[in-house]
Amino acid sequence: MVLTNKKIGFGLTGSHCTYDQVFPIIDKLVANGADVHPVVSYTVQNVDSRFGTAAEHLQILEDKTGHIPVSSIVEAEKFGPANPLDAMVVAPLTGNSLSKLANAITDSPVLMATKATMRNQAPVILAISTNDALGLNGVNLMRLMATKGIYFVPFGQDNPFNKPNSLIAKMDYLQDTIEAALENKQFQPVITTY
Repeated sequence: MVLTNKKIGFGLTGSHCTYDQVFPIIDKLVANGADVHPVVSYTVQNVDSRFGTAAEHLQILEDKTGHIPVSSIVEAEKFGPANPLDAMVVAPLTGNSLSKLANAITDSPVLMATKATMRNQAPVILAISTNDALGLNGVNLMRLMATKGIYFVPFGQDNPFNKPNSLIAKMDYLQDTIEAALENKQFQPVITTY
């Protein structure tokens, strides 16, 4: 019931290996009554990988949500005061986009929609997927964790011995995190085992 008629922005960045975990969550959000608006980074729009083509991913998002993915900064700006979201999700959030967000750089549709949502003081939910969260990007992760209005999907080390700096959100907790964020609460525990 928490998600019924909630307008949720759903940003995807370039962690292609995570999409198969994210797409079913979009289905759950829609099934629970959310009005999901996909927003895609330029990488999502243009990069074909072994996980599927950009065109396939864009079509999947449109089919699941009933909305053409927002694909430009100008389009994403509409989520400001004139057409606000109830919450903005970024899943997956790459290390590159994480560092830009932490340093107020707005050079993609996803980052613009996120910034617009923050400007409206609505919750932002981040699901990280990065190989350097415990490396150079650690300072950016901590900056965002200490930022009011930003909530994290619980995350952990997915491969601590072969990729010791890598952290990935547990997408199974995404809906719970959104529901808690809509009540201005962080779903706990944030740091979990993988």
